[in-house]
Amino acid sequence: MKYAWMDEYLMNKTGVTKDLKEEWNWIRYMIGGKMFAAICLDEANENKPVYITLKLEPLDGDFLRQQYEDIIPGYYMNKVHWNSIKPDGEVPDDLVMEMLDKSYALVLHSFSKKRQQEILLTD
Repeated sequence: MKYAWMDEYLMNKTGVTKDLKEEWNWIRYMIGGKMFAAICLDEANENKPVYITLKLEPLDGDFLRQQYEDIIPGYYMNKVHWNSIKPDGEVPDDLVMEMLDKSYALVLHSFSKKRQQEILLTD
């Protein structure tokens, strides 16, 4: 996978946890129990990453899908809010980081102010 830095980058964010959703074969990154990013693995190919899936505002996701052929509507997710990136594609690292940051913020801000503070104070 081209974005080998991704796991460390996400795990350094406040309040992030990860797990392996075995029935999907996805490594999920969550904040407050809600997923904001995932690495979708291919069981038939020695768990090689197939997609990186993350949440974006619908207009942001639509714009980026028009700009990059390696960004597609969310793999097995809501096609309006979720987007998938091909892990060996041509999307620049800094754009992937920006997309991950936006996904994290979007999900964090979906919680009440009180819950956001609880999450941000866990580290």
